[in-house]
Amino acid sequence: DDKSYCAAVDGDADRIVFFANGPDPTPFLLLDGDKIACLLCEFVQEQLDVVQQAVLNTDKDNTNIPALKLGVVQTAYANGASTHYLEQHVLQQNGNNDKGVLFTKTGVKHLHAAAHHELDVGIYFEANGHGTILFGPAFYHFVASAQQALLFGNGNGTTNFPALTALQRLALLPSLVNQAVGDALSDLLLVDAILQIKGWTLTDWDAMYQDYPSRQVKVRVQDRSMIQTNDNETRCTSPPQVQVELDQAMAALSQNGGGVARTFVRPSGTEDVVRIYAEASTREQADELARQACAIVYELCQGVGDLPTIAE
Repeated sequence: DDKSYCAAVDGDADRIVFFANGPDPTPFLLLDGDKIACLLCEFVQEQLDVVQQAVLNTDKDNTNIPALKLGVVQTAYANGASTHYLEQHVLQQNGNNDKGVLFTKTGVKHLHAAAHHELDVGIYFEANGHGTILFGPAFYHFVASAQQALLFGNGNGTTNFPALTALQRLALLPSLVNQAVGDALSDLLLVDAILQIKGWTLTDWDAMYQDYPSRQVKVRVQDRSMIQTNDNETRCTSPPQVQVELDQAMAALSQNGGGVARTFVRPSGTEDVVRIYAEASTREQADELARQACAIVYELCQGVGDLPTIAE
């Protein structure tokens, strides 16, 4: 059976992930919400670049084209490799964008609110594949102004067909997505269209970046309310010594391993446990960082029962 292009949706079809048989030595490829967000953001940025350059060439004094704030909203659970890819290879080239990657608390309602209020084109996807794209008023003004410039602003009578094609793609995007809620079927069609335009297979898409190895674990505590975090849950604010020791653990592992080391902790919203996420350059380092984070939380946050063990 051909398993080079597959997708899976959940029961109410608001989440989607893609998967395929991978080339040796990777037997299985999973393209999750982080990969979807990166694909969509890169595509939108590419079309914007084409249109903006054409408008600039048409009328260098044109000041009616608004500067769009394109960005991706993530939670701390987004794999750091996706954040790095967006910051280094996509959004850094958007000279009009001072937002880039935003972080919010866990939960679609927080992602949606940030995309709506902070960005003109806001993309958000949880790793589980729940997400969408939101388009603000400035986006529609951009499309209308660019169309006017490209169709009527060129005095030499020539038509920039690549730019008009890119503009048409941008103009159609709001019709292809559900801006109210995650919609797996519209996301499926949008991703498929982009892959067809780019001539990519799922293997090509997966090669955008490779996820950092990560580990999630939870520690039972007497009272989860004693653990507090900052607004986007990337740092623990109480007890303050927790973050101090987490920072020390990350710094030591990064210096010794010479690579990525990131961990954060947050209280569960439903039970007396602290959820821990750790990622690093290798599986062994991610597991070691998770062990250290578990020990810190267990000691400083009144852990109960046995200290969780992480299998080798």
